[in-house]
Amino acid sequence: MHVKRGSTTFLKVIIVLAGIAVLALCICLPGIAVRDARVHPDTAYFLIPFLICAYGFCIAFSVSLYQAFKLLTYIEKNNAFSELSLKSLQTIKRCAFTFIILIVIAIVSLRVLATVTNSDDAAGPTSLCLMGILATSIIAAIVDALQKPLKKYGR
Repeated sequence: MHVKRGSTTFLKVIIVLAGIAVLALCICLPGIAVRDARVHPDTAYFLIPFLICAYGFCIAFSVSLYQAFKLLTYIEKNNAFSELSLKSLQTIKRCAFTFIILIVIAIVSLRVLATVTNSDDAAGPTSLCLMGILATSIIAAIVDALQKPLKKYGR
């Protein structure tokens, strides 16, 4: 039991540190976007879609972190197979699907930006976005695989 508590405490610390990093990003993001808009005034109108996607990512990621923290708390209290754990996993899966939707919006925005500015530099960021979709899909599949035994055990 001591090892389990130590490992869940370590994971909780990692989650808190990731949450602090997301909070710092949310605070710094508008300043970075405004500076970029000043440097590139011809593409400044993409500032709003960029900020919407960025804050959407931050909100969904923060919700996922909170649910993971709650899930670790349930594990510590030996309630890993409870209905509350299922709800946390379901919320994490919904956040993963939100990530995928926001990444698709980002891909569309990148392609439009590349077309408007007559540049072909959208291939690299687009491939990174597709890798993000793959990684997020894997996470959603893992969460779904974790949910199935919990549902069977809970009934």
